[in-house]
Amino acid sequence: MGKIFLNNMQIYAFHGHIPEENQTGAWYTVNLELDVAFDSACISDDLNDTYDYSQAYRIVRDEMECPSKLLEHVAYRILKQLLASSDMVEQAAIHLAKINPPFGGHVASVSVELKMDRGI
Repeated sequence: MGKIFLNNMQIYAFHGHIPEENQTGAWYTVNLELDVAFDSACISDDLNDTYDYSQAYRIVRDEMECPSKLLEHVAYRILKQLLASSDMVEQAAIHLAKINPPFGGHVASVSVELKMDRGI
């Protein structure tokens, strides 16, 4: 068992409960941590023996394209898709941040963190 990290994915998307957020969009940063059974790949050097992390990127990109009101909902959808994508993924964690949220003051980002395993 090991971990695969996808760090600082930058994606422009249209999430939020304020109507303007759904029209103008915002930048988001996504970080993933995947617990993966890739012991065989350490020896075989074969992509078939591990989780293809380009698939994880595609899942994040596709789910970020689907507008939601809450970051919590987006994070949940991403984790559900990651776990469904391969039996090799035992657990997944996400840190999802909206950059410069529209609060009327200076806030660098607002974020949520969620962890999920096969039992959920």
